[in-house]
Amino acid sequence: MSINKLSPVLAPTYENFPKGRIITLVVLRTTHSETIFRTEGSGEPMCSEFVPAGLEDKKTIVQRLVMTKRKQVAPERRRGREFLRAHELLYTSPKEGTLCSLNTNAPCEMCVDCFFYGFAAGGGGAQKSRVWTEDAFSILTAGQAVGDRTINAIFENGTMRDENGKPSTALNTSEYIKPGVHFIDVVTLKDVTADELRYAIGNILLTSRYGAVSSRVGRMENQILGVFGSIAELPSSLELVQATYDILPKPLEHPFDTDDLSAAIKQVIATWTNKRGVSMQLSQDELDSLIADVDHHWSETERDEFLKRLDKSYQPFRLPPAEKKGKAKSKKTPVETES
Repeated sequence: MSINKLSPVLAPTYENFPKGRIITLVVLRTTHSETIFRTEGSGEPMCSEFVPAGLEDKKTIVQRLVMTKRKQVAPERRRGREFLRAHELLYTSPKEGTLCSLNTNAPCEMCVDCFFYGFAAGGGGAQKSRVWTEDAFSILTAGQAVGDRTINAIFENGTMRDENGKPSTALNTSEYIKPGVHFIDVVTLKDVTADELRYAIGNILLTSRYGAVSSRVGRMENQILGVFGSIAELPSSLELVQATYDILPKPLEHPFDTDDLSAAIKQVIATWTNKRGVSMQLSQDELDSLIADVDHHWSETERDEFLKRLDKSYQPFRLPPAEKKGKAKSKKTPVETES
């Protein structure tokens, strides 16, 4: 099985200290509906950056859309937590006495999510995430991939004026990312176990909504096009986008064929085995086998056993709240002495 081929870069069990084992996932993210990636508030422009078009064509500067790292990890993390909650694998926060939740400064510090994606408790402990992400960039320019939508809200009489003839103020124009726009992404996993790898890939493949107003827009499909084992980080998402741009036939126009883009990405990453520190790349058959393995563990019949086994793997590293407080109190500041 392909999961066994990755054994040299997989941790046999969870460990508190890193040992330089890295697995890299190359992910293609494709919008299947209108999607919004922006900062805060309505009417803000789409997140974008001006960057060189390619690694060879460095003099041409283009504006590419950006799917920021938080826009990627947050929905995937929440997706995993949905299953942890459903299988009663979230723990009570020792700080607040409530069930572990995000963005409340009160993590439980004991669940799969806390151990894997990390946490920072104000005045308490911390766990660094072992999922390293970066901004994903669109292959097309912002001008090709963004459209404008006029939004209005009519009254019950079917017009923009109420029964007194007063016009509605709910009329504005908002930008959106068109369906069929591709974002290329590189996700780095550090010192993960086989089950943690299955958990990470499952969260990526099972998450389908991203960005703002995700209850109505933001549908996206994720595909994993490559898996690498190494002792060093691979090229960045931006470098991958630029290298892919260099080999694609010009001009690029929306909508761009997903199969053609996938083939170009695979052509680029085939050379990454020559990079410093890279020890392996899964073949297409091995990649298909890995995805099948992930699907099996996330299936209805296997999911409960899989998640409980992953949860149990952290048991030796869990400390009861009382013991944590005791350890914190026992720490003393060293006294300096003159020599």
